[in-house]
Amino acid sequence: MTDDSPPPVRDAASILLLRPKGPGDVDATEVLMGLRHANHKFMPNRLVFPGGAVDPDDAGAEIASLPPAHVLNRLAAGHPHPRALIHAAARELSEEAGLHLGQPPVLADIDYLCRAITPPGRPIRFDARFLLIDATHAQGTLQGSGELEDLRWYGLAEALALDLAYPTRAVLEQLRAYLALTSEERAARSLTPTMRDRNWALE
Repeated sequence: MTDDSPPPVRDAASILLLRPKGPGDVDATEVLMGLRHANHKFMPNRLVFPGGAVDPDDAGAEIASLPPAHVLNRLAAGHPHPRALIHAAARELSEEAGLHLGQPPVLADIDYLCRAITPPGRPIRFDARFLLIDATHAQGTLQGSGELEDLRWYGLAEALALDLAYPTRAVLEQLRAYLALTSEERAARSLTPTMRDRNWALE
């Protein structure tokens, strides 16, 4: 890559670990978030979900169980190795928050929420997939890794009232819409909300 070449777009995966509060109480649903370290090159001092770039080893890593076909099919629409994305999300949860989804990870209940691509012109760009799973599937002791600090549970309404980075706010708004769906409506989705240049489209 020459000095004037655009930066590569790296595949990434983040995970929204959820603690639902019951039907009809969407805004009280809690999601695990942490503050990105001040020295981080991408979104320093910003509240984010555990996540990061997909590693080469994620594609072949052992997984105890995979999500349903409809989840994998939607992930595969934008990536040749969907299992790499879900393993990356589980790995990052363990590395950044000290929580794991099994060893090897049990990922049968992960769902795919949305996708966001960093706009052109930025020095660091990611093609990020946002996955989610109920916190009852997580084990371990919540603890920051240095990359994420001040990890804690935020109610959805509480988080949306904060000064968030635009992509994080947009993903939380997608989460609010998702939580309002029935399980049948969630399973019937064939397209994924995808953000490009701050605009959402179903792809």
